[in-house]
Amino acid sequence: MHSIRFDGASLSRAQLVALARGGVRIELDAAQLQTVQRTADFLAEQVRRQEPIYGVSTGFGSNADRLLGAHRLRDELPGGNPEPQELSLLEELQHNLVITHAVCVGEPFAPEVVRAMMAIRINTLMRGHSGIRAATLKAMAALFNAGIVPVVPQLGSVGASGDLAPLSHLAIVLLGGGEAFYGGERIPGAEALKRAGLAPVRLSHKEGLALNNGTAQMLACAVLALDELERLLDTADLAAAMTLEAFAGRMRAFDPHVHALRPHPGQVQVAANLRRLLDGSNLVDIPYHLVPRFAPWLPRSWSEAEDQALRFDIRWDWVPADQRHGREQFYTRFKPFRGGKKHQPQDSYSLRCIPQVHGAVREAWAQACRVIDVELNAVTDNPLVFPDHPEARSIEDQVVSAGHFHGMPLALAMSYVKAAIPVLASISERRLNKLVDPATSDGLPAFLIGNEDATDSGFMIVQYTAAAIVNDLASRAHPASVYSIPTSANAEDHVSMGANEARHVLGMVGDLSKVVALELYTAAQALDYRRDMINAARRLARRGDAKALAAKIHGAPLQDAPGHAQFLAEVEALRVELAESGDFQPSAAVSSALERIRREIGFMSRDRAMDAEVARICALVAAGEIGSR
Repeated sequence: MHSIRFDGASLSRAQLVALARGGVRIELDAAQLQTVQRTADFLAEQVRRQEPIYGVSTGFGSNADRLLGAHRLRDELPGGNPEPQELSLLEELQHNLVITHAVCVGEPFAPEVVRAMMAIRINTLMRGHSGIRAATLKAMAALFNAGIVPVVPQLGSVGASGDLAPLSHLAIVLLGGGEAFYGGERIPGAEALKRAGLAPVRLSHKEGLALNNGTAQMLACAVLALDELERLLDTADLAAAMTLEAFAGRMRAFDPHVHALRPHPGQVQVAANLRRLLDGSNLVDIPYHLVPRFAPWLPRSWSEAEDQALRFDIRWDWVPADQRHGREQFYTRFKPFRGGKKHQPQDSYSLRCIPQVHGAVREAWAQACRVIDVELNAVTDNPLVFPDHPEARSIEDQVVSAGHFHGMPLALAMSYVKAAIPVLASISERRLNKLVDPATSDGLPAFLIGNEDATDSGFMIVQYTAAAIVNDLASRAHPASVYSIPTSANAEDHVSMGANEARHVLGMVGDLSKVVALELYTAAQALDYRRDMINAARRLARRGDAKALAAKIHGAPLQDAPGHAQFLAEVEALRVELAESGDFQPSAAVSSALERIRREIGFMSRDRAMDAEVARICALVAAGEIGSR
């Protein structure tokens, strides 16, 4: 089995994701373990010298002003325990810290989240500033490598002092308590240790505090969320590209020289990505007059045998000469036929502003990644131990109470991502809505279905589902980090709520995936229609019969009326241009994605059950099987 070596300083997001997914072992760097043990030995020596040290010889939180005595006062009370205690007061302090703090509620985190939490905690303790013994750290790595996954309920952390409660659920299994998943079963922690051939750990000085005082839950959720979001950013660009193809959209808004004038990195990246994704397409930037609009199929729509299977008819409107005044220059470039594509040089915002919106979301992701990359190899517990501090004048210089457990750096980074997720979902839903609305779809059929008998709903309700998800995401986007609720009798009077923030983001990314999947599902149907309609026009033109093409055009003057000859001449010019055009196809990247979808979900020519198809497209996107790379 592949191993990743932990030295406390080089863990990457990619490595953590691999560890979270399982099948990878943790190997502890031998040289760094010596540093870990040297710090533990230093702490033990200070205890022997009876130095007052927070969390070692004092209580925690609001009990920090209470020094531990030499023996238990409670044993001298009437009815006190006359038997000698197994644990010393110092050991009992650490043991009680873990067992009393494991009070989370709710559904357990998924195993990948818990494995990521365990790996993060082991890595930060390997820095050698927490006072944990090498033997205890080895036991924690053995727990991970044995496949034991502690049961960690999701609700209970305020994100300062770190993720105390959820991390206690991790540590309590190490002590032989709590619950764990092992071999597919949820069993008592003691039983999991026994089945894995491991022994419970007896904690020493500061080890309980080292195990449960840090940002591992929020960081684990953040890393997994950002990993999933990274894939979705590319998939969202692909979905947008497919929608652009379905609209026969305009590309100039993505030109490099345009974005050089406003060079936000994410925006520039998305524009370049769209140019790459759409490279080779002859649907985008197609001349307006070549794009017919949908017309309902009728038995007389097509006379040729090869077109009898078509589920649509096509139409244009002719623009008479007396309606071209003031627009003569335009009609020297474009033929006087209005089809599906409106005569305008710019698409709507949800198409034209893809780089600005998708790019801004990428910037939020990138900023969060910068924060997370620092946190992955940071020490986040308290107090911090510096046994070799060269300028130390007293124990206070070597054992320093600070605030590295405070999750606000992560919380604010996650709040930025949290606000960005509904933005990306919203613009995706707006593109989907444009595709199904005949008022905005540039000539596609209403709800992307032929509906010749008025019995079909097509993709109507797909947009409802996307709208419901977008609303739900927007409702969840309020930042948890702006609302601190003090804890520990106001000793911890400002907390980050970063655990809630990151947990929310992890769930929201999953729902964003569904919206992007629904856009792809809808865009595939629309693209098939658009491509087939234009190619049907091309085949009709190639037969050389201008009269057959003229039958698809409304507004033709009567045979003896003024303008009839001009009409026929312009129809012939349209026919020649269509006939000489190559087969209209999307780009290679979009074609590949469309082919992947069509292998499992066919074109819908009339209404059918869609529930299994929606579930399948969502699963394909969640698994990263429809990507842009």
